[in-house]
Amino acid sequence: MACVVDGDTFWIDDFKVRISDIDTPELSPPRCEYERQLGLKAKARLRELLNSGRVTLEHVDRDEDRYGRKLRTVRNEQGESIGAILVSEGVARQWDGARHPWCP
Repeated sequence: MACVVDGDTFWIDDFKVRISDIDTPELSPPRCEYERQLGLKAKARLRELLNSGRVTLEHVDRDEDRYGRKLRTVRNEQGESIGAILVSEGVARQWDGARHPWCP
């Protein structure tokens, strides 16, 4: 079981993982109520996906981000990207290398 920090970050074992292929709304602190609500949905959905079965963590081009979080693509037992699932459900967007505002 993982400890979910927000929609794209969680603790597993003794390290913090940042899902490398997505961006989700910030929770600490959110910049508006819309961002907070969507961020809470993303966090809850990530928790469900991580707790629904075995996941695999795949290395990407960089091992860690500037905050020391392990950058990984996360896949469920069926091989689907959990990031892609979150994007398809509208609680995340594909990471393009830059932060974009969530607030309308």
